[in-house]
Parts: sequence; structure tokens; C-alpha cells
Amino acid sequence: MLHGHQTWVFPTKPVILASAAVGGPFEAKGPLADDFDILHDDIWLGQESFEKAEKKMLEQACEKAIAKAGLKKEDIQFLLSGDLMNQIISSSFAARTLGVPFLGLFGACSSSMESLALASLLVDSKSARYALAATSSHNGSVNKQFRYPTEYGAQVPPTAQWTVTGAGAALVAQEGDGPKVVAATIGRVIDMGISDPFNMGVAMAPAAVDTIQAHFRDLGVGADHYDVIATGDLGRVGHHIAGDLLQKHNVEIPAEVFTDCGLLIYSEDQPVMSGASGCACSATVTFGHFLNRLRKGELNRILIVATGALLSPLSYQQKESIPCIAHAVAIER
Repeated sequence: MLHGHQTWVFPTKPVILASAAVGGPFEAKGPLADDFDILHDDIWLGQESFEKAEKKMLEQACEKAIAKAGLKKEDIQFLLSGDLMNQIISSSFAARTLGVPFLGLFGACSSSMESLALASLLVDSKSARYALAATSSHNGSVNKQFRYPTEYGAQVPPTAQWTVTGAGAALVAQEGDGPKVVAATIGRVIDMGISDPFNMGVAMAPAAVDTIQAHFRDLGVGADHYDVIATGDLGRVGHHIAGDLLQKHNVEIPAEVFTDCGLLIYSEDQPVMSGASGCACSATVTFGHFLNRLRKGELNRILIVATGALLSPLSYQQKESIPCIAHAVAIER
């Protein structure tokens, strides 16, 4: 199962039996709106706080994925989920509602592929029949946690990114119809000394490049093996830097193959600075848009490289730099 230094290959090719994406009103205005299962017109979702709204979206994404698979909550062996809140409260509180055995994860915005990789490992090893991978983020709750409350109205530089309000879930099974998870490359923590929380794309780009190189090296494949190679949420600035770094390391990925989820979810006229970010960025684009394209036969093989910045409010206040990570999952039709 282990190929090379840091890549798992799954012999049984676990099936993504169903997936779901939930978004807010800003996401409903973007070009991928049709790929969401649920779109809300109220960023509060009728809740008392942004944090409760995020939890509600995560519950909806999980429940929708389970229902689309024709299963019940009682059929699921494990829920693997993480988010950006302190003590991953969105995930643990949603797990409280679902009543499914829970493994909490923290990979920041890489949590979508971290959870999918581990869910696939459990299913492939026969440690679970059904495992649910999920994550979420909310523009209001994340900004309050890591930057400034939305109500503060702080100005941000053009390198900043807009946190996606949404949640995504994928139900992984031993058998059935659907896209298959064939491999996962677990990333290393990379820290290039960036300390600006408004420039996450630059901080995360080296981690994405390191994981892409490791994936190609471990499996002996190149960019021509995939129809799409998508990073998680580097945005325009980070995506450009990742491209430069790949060329510097003699890794050629055609522009029509190499993209970023943070560049796809919003349209050019939406005021998102450098692009989108947040756990829900790669989760909704992958579990909604890309899996839909695989199911339609528009794509055959994709590699999703979800990126995460592993900082905390405390580490930032203590003038620490931002360690970053990227996890890659290969999915095929």
C-alpha cells in the first residue's frame, strides 16, 4: 500500500458513493452555484451566531451525503472532520448531532483531503464499510478567529483572500457506483518564514509544490496522468508562485491542467481580492464541482492538493511564522 516515501495506493479503490456541498449567499452568486446541493440566502442560517451557522452547514452536508447514498446515520462507522475554529468545535458539535463515531482532525484548509485520505485508508483496510469525510468554514467565524471581525470593516491588502461560507462531505464505501479514490500523498510541514496572515497563498504555495513533487516521484507519474491538478486555496498570488516554483524544479504542468479551487468558486466581478480560502473552498469545489464532472464523464483522473496554514491566533500574536501543509488525493472515474 505504501508507495515511495509518503504515498498510499489503495488496492481496492474505495468508492465515493455520494458527496454533498452546502454554500451561502455569496457562493450562490459564483459560477459553480449549480454544483451545490444546498444554497442559503442568509449567512446566519437563522442561527444566533456565525459559529452555529457553520455547524448547521456541516450537519446539512453530512446528512445530504448520507441521504444521497441511500443510507442512514446508523450505517456510518466513522466521521472524519475538522475545521478552523478553536478545538474544531464546528466538527465536534456536528458530530454530537449526527451521533456517528468521530475522529476529529486539524489540517486547517487541507482538512478536506486529509479527511478523505484517512477515510479511504479505513475503508481500503476493511476497518470501515462506510466512512464520512467532511469539513466546513464560514466567512464570519473564520475572520473573527484569525483576523478581524467582519463588523470591524478592516481594510485588507490585495493578497488577502475571501473565506468560503460552506461545507462539504464525501461518503466513502467499499463498493458501489461512483468516483474512486486511488492514492493519497501525505504532505510535510513546510515553513518558509512567512508571517503575514493576509498573504496565505504565498505561505502555502511551497507546501503544495512539495506535495505535488512527492506524489509524482512516489508513483512515477507526471502531469499528463491527470486531466486536472487543483490546489486548495492558493488564490491568484499563491497559484502564480506555485507555478514558478514548479518550473524552477523542472515540473511542467500545462496551464489548462493546473488550477486552484480558490480561483474557480467565485467570478471575476466578486470582490474577493486574490481569491477564495477556507476549509470549505477545496471541499465544496471538489465534493461538488469536480466530482460532478467525474460522474458526467467530463474528467477521468483528478489530483486535488488541499493546502493548509497551520497557524493559530496565539502563534501569530507570539510573532511565529506560518507552517503550512498540503495533502493530495487522486480520484478517478
